[in-house]
Amino acid sequence: MPNHSRVTRRLSLKTVLAAAVLLPLFRTGVSAEPAAAAEEPVSPRLDLMSFNLRYASTTRPNSWAVRRPVMRALLRQEAPHVIGTQEGLHQQLLDIEADLGANYRWIGAGRAGGNRDEFMAVFYDTRRLAPVEYQHFWLSDTPEVPGSNTWGGGSIRMVTWVRFRDLRDGGGQFYVLNTHLDNLSQYARERSAALIAQRIAGFDQSLPLVVTGDFNVAAHKNPVYDTMLGAGLVDTWDTAAERGELYATFHGYRPLTPGGDRIDWILATPEVTAHRAAINTFSLNGQFPSDHLPVQASLTLG
Repeated sequence: MPNHSRVTRRLSLKTVLAAAVLLPLFRTGVSAEPAAAAEEPVSPRLDLMSFNLRYASTTRPNSWAVRRPVMRALLRQEAPHVIGTQEGLHQQLLDIEADLGANYRWIGAGRAGGNRDEFMAVFYDTRRLAPVEYQHFWLSDTPEVPGSNTWGGGSIRMVTWVRFRDLRDGGGQFYVLNTHLDNLSQYARERSAALIAQRIAGFDQSLPLVVTGDFNVAAHKNPVYDTMLGAGLVDTWDTAAERGELYATFHGYRPLTPGGDRIDWILATPEVTAHRAAINTFSLNGQFPSDHLPVQASLTLG
């Protein structure tokens, strides 16, 4: 997959804050903790986002043309180091890359192969991270076959994972695995979770791992969640020292549901410290950037 490099001029912070209705949930690269002693340097925090983008369409009132400026304002305001996205179409991802600006790149493949259909694209800030390796696999009995779908799911489903080197944390490495499970078939979701757990077991166990995704089931309420935690992961929403207000992460452009189900998760291996987790309710003039709310976590990787 090409390493895209479209470059555009970024909005100034003043412009973004003037357009936004909320202050950033996370201060990129800034720690609220007291400075540590010289002999015990504090690892810089890593800000991650999991975001189902809602595929680009021309259907109003929530067409991509209408949503794109809101998406741009949100992403520039938050500026995560990593964004695990779901549902993005190829041109939509190029738009987001352009809107994020010159410091961001992304890695992904269309789930039907090549640039076709939806991507599980992983965006990253090149000032902080460098990809070391990446792969894609499909959630089926033939995971190396692009576009394969053998478990009766309503759509082709896949995973994109990347091993990054942290340029600001001594060159330490870690994995990001990003996915989107099926919306129709519980059987397909369970088989998918089992395959992901199997693949995670094959990673370098000495490296931290973060999983982002839309799992299409509620945390704590489904065997899929149990399988993912059984793979040796923890839910950063639960382990975070501080968290924002809980909302259902899928809203479908309807009024938000406080205390609702989290179907979008950021999971991690236990050595990862979650400082803050939040569900971002950003909108502009009543317009949401997607039919999902992005989930965010500020982490130290261990």
